[in-house]
Order: sequence, then structure tokens, then C-alpha cells
Amino acid sequence: MTVSTILVNGQNSNFLKMLEYAIKAPSGHNTQPWKFKVNENSIEVYPNFDQELPIADSNHRELYISLGCAVENICIASNEFGYSYETEIKQQDSLKYIKINLKKSVITTNPLFSQIDKRQTNRSVYKSKSIPKDTISLLEKTELEKPVSIYFYENGDNRYSTLAEYVYRGNEILFSDKSFKKELLEWTRFNSKHIQERKDGLAYNVIGSPSLPQWLGKPIVSSFLKPKTQNKSDRKKINSSSHFVLFTTKENTIEDWILTGRTLERFLLKSSELEIAVAYVNQPCQVSSLSKEVQEKMPIDNEFPMLLLRIGYADEMPYAERKNLEKVIIE
Repeated sequence: MTVSTILVNGQNSNFLKMLEYAIKAPSGHNTQPWKFKVNENSIEVYPNFDQELPIADSNHRELYISLGCAVENICIASNEFGYSYETEIKQQDSLKYIKINLKKSVITTNPLFSQIDKRQTNRSVYKSKSIPKDTISLLEKTELEKPVSIYFYENGDNRYSTLAEYVYRGNEILFSDKSFKKELLEWTRFNSKHIQERKDGLAYNVIGSPSLPQWLGKPIVSSFLKPKTQNKSDRKKINSSSHFVLFTTKENTIEDWILTGRTLERFLLKSSELEIAVAYVNQPCQVSSLSKEVQEKMPIDNEFPMLLLRIGYADEMPYAERKNLEKVIIE
């Protein structure tokens, strides 16, 4: 389906504009694992398992979190175009998806709307500058979906060091796994031509690598995918960050993952508004044995770890490409 075929009326035109914001949501390895169906009075958001990460995200937790982020962007944008919304998590056979019912209403402005275009994942070394407590308190006020909790750990705190050790242990496990490294390489984009061909994945300039031909880039990048090398890089990044931020849920269901994504996107957009850089250090959540340890040993009320972020101050990095809207709309 092309965009032009569904431009039946002004309402559908506004729905497409909302989807332009939806696709700017974050996703693991920038896989963009979503599909959208535009109806007369609703938008449906489906998982696209063709864009899955079977090694790094074997249970699709991060995939559904990404869908939640996209849903939140649609909801925020809908108010700007004069719509109210209600969301439902629905099931079709064994497939769960999200339906956003939209109704004409008055235009209302959400201050986070302007940040959708500006938000980015910043994987660089940060400026080793602490975020002031009053700024952290603004992030602590992020509106939470019911099953989601957020915990902050300041650099220098023993719990910060504990989480850092979980990251390094995660690297030891993941970067010793040939399948994990192969998957990572498959989603790496080594030069501008490669980026434009795919419009997804981890772009060389976003991860701070030089532009290289694919035939040369793969073996060079592969040579760096080792636990020791990754830990050396992550130590610099973690030591330069101000806080860890851990997202947890009371249960570990698809519904909880989606609601984590909605909460996460609010947090990310507020961070962008406050000019705070954010990157993911999800190794302790990706490795099941480590996730269980975090659940049992960290003071998080035995909740399930969903995501671990590092935050701080940094210079802006290049933005990741997104697929054209036609590629993600279904009938």
C-alpha cells in the first residue's frame, strides 16, 4: 500500500502525519520492528517479526517496548492535530497489537511533542558532568504506566558500581557468543550508501565508527567485537555518565513491555527537553541469568528489569535514518 492510496480525506492525512512521528521512536539496533494500519477512526500498531533480533531479544521484550514508544508518539501527536485518544491492547489469534482509537477534539499542546524530532540515542562518551538534583527530580516525575517503576542510581553510589559490573559481565557473555556478534554485524551499516539502501540498523556515524566499504568494514568491526574491547569502551562511557536509570515492571508480560515503552518514551522526550543525553546499556536485562540476579539482589522489590539506561551531558550525535512511511503501512 502506498501513502497516496489511503489519503481518502483530511482525517487520514492527519493520521499519516501522526505516523511520521511514530516511526521516530527508538528500537533495538534501530530495527524499526513495527507496522501500522490506518482505519477511518483508528490506527493499529503491529509487531513486524521480520525485523526481530532473535539472539539479542529472543523473547521480543525490546521489540514490544519499541512498539510502546511508537504508540506514545502517536498519542502525543494526536493532541496536536486535534484528536483525543484511547488505547487498547488487543489480540488476533496469538498476535498482540495495539489499537489507538482517535476522536476529533480540541487541539491541545504537549510540551514533549516538539522533542520527538530532537530525541536521539547518544552512544558517545559523555562529559563527566553530574546532572543536578533538581533536574533529576523533573525526570523522576515522569508519568508512569501502572506496572512500571523507574530507579535512579548516581555515579559514585555503590549500586551504580554494582550495575556497571553487571554490564561488564553481560559483555563477557554476549561478546563471547558468535551468534550475537553475527547478528550485531548484520545490523551494522558501514557507509552512507549502505545506510540509504537499508534505512535501518546501526549506522557507522551514529556509533562513532569511520565510513568503510562493507567488504572491509565487516572484518574490521568484527575484530573489535570482543569482551575485553567492549568492556574497555563501556568503562569510559559508564565512568563519564551521571546516572544509571533502571526501568522495571511488576510482571513480565507483553502488556507490561508495551506500557514500559510508553513510559520510556515520555522519559526520553523529557530528557531531550532538558538536554540530557541517553544511551542503553541493556546487557544485564538481555542475559537472563543476569536479569534474575538484578531482580533478586538490587533494591527493586523483586520487580523484573526491563531496560537500563545511562544518562549525562554530551555533544549531539548524528541521527539514525528511518524507513519511508510506505514501507511500514499495511492494509
